Amino acid sequence: MKYKVKRAQFNSKNCFICGKMNEMGLRARFYETTDNELISISLPRAKHQSYPMTLHGGVSAAILDETIGRAICAFYGDMVWGVTMELHVKYRKPVPYDGELIAIGRITADRGRIFEGEGELYLPNGEVAVEARGTYMKRQVDQLGGAGFVDEEWGFTPDEATPEWIEIG
Repeated sequence: MKYKVKRAQFNSKNCFICGKMNEMGLRARFYETTDNELISISLPRAKHQSYPMTLHGGVSAAILDETIGRAICAFYGDMVWGVTMELHVKYRKPVPYDGELIAIGRITADRGRIFEGEGELYLPNGEVAVEARGTYMKRQVDQLGGAGFVDEEWGFTPDEATPEWIEIG
């Protein structure tokens, strides 16, 4: 599967998933596709394990939660996020760490303040390892952490160039 990238999304400073300065985090990068889906690319490490060589299931769920919740930005811009109301996760295969992981999220219903989405976390060979679907409430970024968050924590751009295409498998 090959996806055309439209643009990169911002990262924050300290978020566990996307925080560029969070030593314990995943430092995920997020890219909107021309189909208004969102792709996240992260590199989990041994500190994110549950069983030996296996990513903790809660970390897999967190990657998908963030990816689905941020997919709303493809429609409303970087200042509108989704706050999780409900998340359902289905684990299909163990997820290794110490290798790049790709997740894809999309919006399936937009009902004003509430939206629904779904996504998948892929193994390096292209197989789906984890699936999730959730319900989210739209919130302005400054409603989540105040003006200080917007000024000091949000709006970091990825360090690397935005890829033109992302391929899975």
